[in-house]
Parts: sequence; structure tokens; C-alpha cells
Amino acid sequence: MTRDGVRNSALVVFCQVVHWLTITAIPLLLPLIREDLQISFTQAGMLSVAATLSYALMQIPAGYLSDRFGPARLFFIGLLGWSALSLAFGLIHAFWLALLTQFVAGFFRALLFAPGLALLASWFPPGRRATAMSLFMLGGFTGSIVLALVGPLLAALYGWRAAFIFFSALGIGAALIYKAYAKENPRAPQQLALLDVFRLARYPVLWVCSGLQFVRFTVVTAFNFWLPSLLVADRGLSVQEAGLVMAMSAALMAPSSTLGGYVSDRLGNPPLVIGAALAILACTSTLLVAVESVPLLLLVIAVNSIFLQFYFGPLFLVPMEVLGPRTAGTATGFTNLFANIGGLLTAYALGVVKDQTGAFTWGFFGVSGVCLIGVALAVILARVRQRGLAARARP
Repeated sequence: MTRDGVRNSALVVFCQVVHWLTITAIPLLLPLIREDLQISFTQAGMLSVAATLSYALMQIPAGYLSDRFGPARLFFIGLLGWSALSLAFGLIHAFWLALLTQFVAGFFRALLFAPGLALLASWFPPGRRATAMSLFMLGGFTGSIVLALVGPLLAALYGWRAAFIFFSALGIGAALIYKAYAKENPRAPQQLALLDVFRLARYPVLWVCSGLQFVRFTVVTAFNFWLPSLLVADRGLSVQEAGLVMAMSAALMAPSSTLGGYVSDRLGNPPLVIGAALAILACTSTLLVAVESVPLLLLVIAVNSIFLQFYFGPLFLVPMEVLGPRTAGTATGFTNLFANIGGLLTAYALGVVKDQTGAFTWGFFGVSGVCLIGVALAVILARVRQRGLAARARP
């Protein structure tokens, strides 16, 4: 990789670190936010639904704009807008304003995802792009570790609002640093027409990957958004203790994402990596609410953390393999739209389950079933991918 590639990739990862301070602050500090705003678990889930809904709606437009005009400027606008609205969230005192702020913030967050993945992939050679995409999540997990260790302490000393505002201000600063020092990878104009976006829908690989993305973010949302509340409400841990558990989880997720991308690149078989990871997650999602012993619970959380995003890079790589890099941003946005539909439904459904049954048990049993569907989709993906690569190789 060139010096420019190293610098620009490092800037994207750094921005992800800071960006995830505010993304993970809501679920980690949710018990304090619920108490302050006097809201139920269902209403707490709606905070995630609001942000995820607008985030999902912007996936395809953000991917198209990234392919058409370049991802760097979109990435800057996304981080700046998300951070400014996160700062505003720390100032509001009404539930409806919290919902509105999260809904608008979701639009800006969408400008970070597909453009960010495209930025990283553009600086890496084709044989290392699954690894490149996994670096995007490495930055996120690093931010989660920092937040889990520092967030509860700041909240205990100064309140959750001051902690949230502080992390948001760091995001604004990171956006300005990125604007000053980052640049696009030189490339030929894409000349991507709107009609090209609709033509992508005829490729089966995109629909199978969309189904797998639905599964992926269903599991991620159940774990990342609701686990702190499960530990506090169902297992009796304090917010500080839950923060340490989430720090352990993020520390295990950080290298596993990159390792999964590396294994996929070496094996040349992304569907195998995807299916194996989902089979393990089906087991851990059930054990998470079934085991009684705290040490066993921590072991289950550790195993779950290792495989939660192990297949992130391979799953986002497959559409690029089959369809080519020209539509990388649009294809990423298309499949990630379905990911966020899964996240939206899960964020709301598990809150309802908790309010109606008094525990998260049946919600995580359902997540386990979704993982088994994902294993079946991974088998289908292997066949669809082979046909797509064969067709692409024909002159």
C-alpha cells in the first residue's frame, strides 16, 4: 500500500473510533437515559428504531452518491452531522425530541457507512479487500472499548448528558481533522446512472446477501443494543459492571473482524466463513439467556463477541466480487438497507418482549432461529456466488 493509502485508511479508522463513542453510548448508558427521561423498555427501543429507520432509508442513496461523486466528502458530512446531532441529544429532556433527534441523525450516519467501506476498499488491492472492509469495524470496536471503560465513569461523575456531549464534541473535532488531511483515491469518473441502481436488483447474489445482512444486523442489534440492559435488568449488574463486560466484548470483537476478513481472503471462500460464524451465533444466542452461572454467562458472551462480526468483511465483499467495484457503494447500500430493517425490527421487538414477559429470554430464542435461517442462506450464497463469478469470467 502507498503512503497515501496508509494515511487515508488510518484517518477513516480513526473517525470510526470516535464515531462509535456516541453510537455505543446510548445502549451502554440506556438504564440512566431511561430513568432520566422516564421511559419504558419499548420506548427505549424506539430510540434505536428512529435512528435505524432513517439510516436504512438512506442506504441506497448514500451508496449511489458515493459511486457517483466520490465517498470522501460524504464521509465528512456524515460524521459532522451525526456528531452535532448527538451533541443535541445530550441536551434534550423530552422523549419526542429524543426520537426526532435520533431520526435526523440516522440520515447523516448513513453517509458514513457505504462511503467509508468504499474509501477503505479503494486503497487496497482486490485480494485484500475483505481485510480492508474489516478495518472499518476495527475502528468501531476500538471506540466501543474506550466508551465501555470511560463512559460509565464519566456518567457517574458528571451525568450521562455531560459524557454524551463530550464524546460528541470529539466527533466534531475528528470530522474537521478528516476534512483537513484526507483525500480521494484518484480514479476515473464512474458515470453511474440512476438506471444502473435499478438494474442491480436483477442479480440473485444481491438478494441472498440482503437476506444475510438482515440476519447479521438482527443479531448485532440484539447483542449490542440490548445486552447492557439485559445485564442490568435481568442479571442485576450495575452500569459500571455492564460497561466492563461490554469492554471485554468489544476487545474480542476488534481483532475477530479483521481475522475473519483475513481467513476469508486466504480461503477464497466467504460463504463458508459466513455460515460457520452464524451456526456458532445460533448456539450462543440461546445460551445467553439459558445459562445461570455468571462465569458461564461471561464465557458465552466472549464466544458470541468473537463471531458476531467475524464475517462482516466476507459478506460485504461478495457483491463486489460478482458485480465489480464500479457499483461497490450502491451494492453496499442496497444490502445494508435490509440489514437495518432487521436491526429496526429487533430493537423494537426485544423491548416489547421485555415489557410483556419481564425478561429478554424469548427475544434471544428468536434471534437464534434467525441465525439458523442465515446458515441456510450461506449455503445458497455459495452456489449463487460460483455462478456469478463464472458469468463474470466469461468474455
